[in-house]
Amino acid sequence: MRSHFSFEIPFIPHRKQFLTVSLVLVVLSIVGLVVRGLVFGIEFQGGTEIDFRDTGDITIEQMRDALTQADEGSATVQTAVTEGQNGFLVRSDTTDPTLANQHAAATAEKLGLTTESYTVTTIGPDWGADITRSSALAFLVAIAAIIVYVSVRYEFKMSITAVVALIHDLVITLGIYAWFQIPISPNVVAALLTIMGYSLYDTVVEFNRMDENAKQLHDGVHRTYYQICNFSINEVIVRSINTTIVTIVPVVCMLLMGGATLKDFAFAMLVGELLGTYSSFAVASPLLAMWKTREDRWAKLEQRYGKGAAQPAAGE
Repeated sequence: MRSHFSFEIPFIPHRKQFLTVSLVLVVLSIVGLVVRGLVFGIEFQGGTEIDFRDTGDITIEQMRDALTQADEGSATVQTAVTEGQNGFLVRSDTTDPTLANQHAAATAEKLGLTTESYTVTTIGPDWGADITRSSALAFLVAIAAIIVYVSVRYEFKMSITAVVALIHDLVITLGIYAWFQIPISPNVVAALLTIMGYSLYDTVVEFNRMDENAKQLHDGVHRTYYQICNFSINEVIVRSINTTIVTIVPVVCMLLMGGATLKDFAFAMLVGELLGTYSSFAVASPLLAMWKTREDRWAKLEQRYGKGAAQPAAGE
């Protein structure tokens, strides 16, 4: 094992701090999911979405009053900007297309808007249920595939810690959506599945270096699994950062300049990619090192060469 660094960033020596930060974020996310709950788009629940465009000086209160008079008083209303023009995005639980169009027309008439100023999209509850089942199945299959691949390629302990890091990323991302009540759409689900790939990539790169370096114990510095783990992270951290920057740039562009559909995808991607890079060295690798150090072989080396152990004599 050849060290290319005269100085190593102490990731593993600060593992308790990293894991504490992650634990706090996960707990806050779970609290948000329980207390606030997730807001699912009409694609999952079924319902109607009315996109009002170029509404001028109409206020959100006026829009709500008009919807109430059109028997859509329970609808949620959000302001929106399309191509520089003010508008509103209205979501309701109406699943009858005819009724939804009638309500939209009545609302537009009340506000003095034309029929060209709005678009009505209605999705039935059956289609939403299918989307929900498909999304859940995709996540389960992805997790199972990751466990199998990493277990076969490396070892079972690596697969479990990799999955823990993935769940860490997904829970915190969903927690952000819960706290800020951002609707979950199929685009967000697609982003979450993509996030799993990015998160796994960084983790596997680090695991690969650890696996190779663990086979070479002749170095006089990196003898315990904690030392090997920290050394391996330092070897690949620059590549991980570069990969993250390159992937984040187009995502930020989509978030700033894309439409509503692209922004749904881009926001989830941005949060997930940052978390994926963080969790690889702050969650997955420390947990693996802690688990591996419990093995007899690594426990003995830790006792002999770990922090606080007596330094080996020259030539030992």
